[in-house]
Amino acid sequence: MVGEKSGTSTAKLLGVISDTHGLLRPEAAHELAGVDLIVHAGDIGTPDVLEELSSIAPVVAVRGNVDRGPWAGDIPERRVVEVGEHRLYVLHDVNELDLDPTVEKLTAVVAGHSHRPLVEERDGVLFLNPGSAGPRRFTLPVALARVRVRASRLEPRLVELTV
Repeated sequence: MVGEKSGTSTAKLLGVISDTHGLLRPEAAHELAGVDLIVHAGDIGTPDVLEELSSIAPVVAVRGNVDRGPWAGDIPERRVVEVGEHRLYVLHDVNELDLDPTVEKLTAVVAGHSHRPLVEERDGVLFLNPGSAGPRRFTLPVALARVRVRASRLEPRLVELTV
């Protein structure tokens, strides 16, 4: 499988964020408070965002197309995150998905890039885009996602931030 395995987590509540573009809004930090693990699906923008997020909960992140420079060099473009019995494939742009999630026995594919929040099931696999939590783009909502991890399923909920 392509990607970097990040290890197994016992997280029960995931915070999923993307496209912060160097801005961690207080509203986003508030919504992420209490999660067991934060997944950042790229376009982080600055290392300060990861530092701020890590003060809330452990963070796993992938590099997006705006994440350039020495600070971003060690951040993988793709990774597998194991949470209990679930395997999540995280990348920035779902259009660059380079595997078949059902063949790889993935529970979910997590991606950002489009800034459009999405929760959709395809062939038994959850496709989740938390939207953009950074600077507003066009008329798209500023959003992130919270995912409750159950033994048999993931329960995602999109959270539109009031900004």
